[in-house]
Amino acid sequence: MSFSKLDYCQYLLSSPINYTVTNLANHLDGISHDRINRYLQGEKLTPHLLWDNVKLLVQPSATAYLLFDDTVLDKRHSASIELTRRQYSGNEHRVIRGIGLISCVYVNGETGQFWVYAFGGAKPYDYRLYDPDGDGQSKLDHVAAMLNGVVYSKQLPFATVLMDSWYATQSLMAQIDRLEKVYYCPLKANRRVDDSGGAAPYQRIDELVWSAEDLQQGKLIKVRGFPKDKKVKLFRVTVSTNRTEFVVTNDLSQASTDAVQDVCGIRWKIEEFHRELKQLTGAEACQCRKARIQRNHIACALLVWSRLKTISYSTGQTIYQLKHGMLSDYLIEQLKHPSVQMSLA
Repeated sequence: MSFSKLDYCQYLLSSPINYTVTNLANHLDGISHDRINRYLQGEKLTPHLLWDNVKLLVQPSATAYLLFDDTVLDKRHSASIELTRRQYSGNEHRVIRGIGLISCVYVNGETGQFWVYAFGGAKPYDYRLYDPDGDGQSKLDHVAAMLNGVVYSKQLPFATVLMDSWYATQSLMAQIDRLEKVYYCPLKANRRVDDSGGAAPYQRIDELVWSAEDLQQGKLIKVRGFPKDKKVKLFRVTVSTNRTEFVVTNDLSQASTDAVQDVCGIRWKIEEFHRELKQLTGAEACQCRKARIQRNHIACALLVWSRLKTISYSTGQTIYQLKHGMLSDYLIEQLKHPSVQMSLA
């Protein structure tokens, strides 16, 4: 029997909880663990594979949003796996060992549907995995390259870039300005800004005084380290009952905190993607040590997520309903014709 990427993707799509190569080999006739391992180590699944499977499904929009963020694929119990390093996990709120995945999500401005991309890195077959020791690239380098890839390579229309506070740097925000796009991103509370027009020293954002008008319409500020003539608009946005974000935008015409809050809500679609990828495709579950196998596993997990999302949009179901529905079908069949009969004394 032959074994291909389609077989591996089908396994990730179909398996409910166990995504290891050993478990796959145990459920395939004539295919050994070593054979699957050799295939995954010898194959090079490129970002073009994901793009080829997505490009005809994307619904471009002139009002689209481009979302950037990263997540850590948890490998805390696997110190011997290549590509792993200690890094901060927003999900865990602490430093853990894992593989950093930097994501770019394209959100249609009218429908709210979204698609994810993985672009080539320093080498044509690299995914945007955080591997500074291997490619010398920082997370900011990856996002800057992906942004250019959307504009110049894929030539997808979009209007607004949304990103986390980690990416709120002068260089990246200036790049978005040069592309004549709008950005919204939170700034950390200790970031120093000036809202006095140069009449007072810089101060921490969380020490600013907000008038009633400022709270409704935002305030014009200069961020320390930015060019002296570069002003941005700052808004104080209530995220939850106990959490406030300070969101900055280069759209100086924006004068509604409520509108900014709505725009920032779209940013959570990338969190939705990361959660679905981890929970439904086994993206974190590969135990193989080699970097190439890890890259190929993550590539297949992205393909599986894309397939589930496509079916979700066409059927009106969530991808959780799709994935768990397969287990539901199994349970129905077992209740009708149990393979192991229950008996009582």
